[in-house]
Amino acid sequence: MNWTNTISYFFGGVFLANAIPHIVSGMMGRAFQSPFAKPSGEGLSSSTVNIVWGFFNVVVAYLLIVHVGNFDLHSIPDILTMGMGGFLIALYSARHFGKFHGGNSPTP
Repeated sequence: MNWTNTISYFFGGVFLANAIPHIVSGMMGRAFQSPFAKPSGEGLSSSTVNIVWGFFNVVVAYLLIVHVGNFDLHSIPDILTMGMGGFLIALYSARHFGKFHGGNSPTP
């Protein structure tokens, strides 16, 4: 695997994982933070905006994972690279959005 594939698979994992909260929030009819809110990434966007943003993330992930290099689901390096991108954005998102939704210091 060359460095172009590595970077592409990593960011493909980032976009794929980022799509999840936007699509789920949108499907549940809930507002959620998005880059289009005021202030960006902190304010809430409508459920419709989140669906559109989530599916945009899926398309970008697909392009990065499937159309760059030769991604192989049976290749541990390919899966680990994509998974690491997804894991790191998920960890960042948990901390960032936790401050808005009480997830950083839950109360019993």
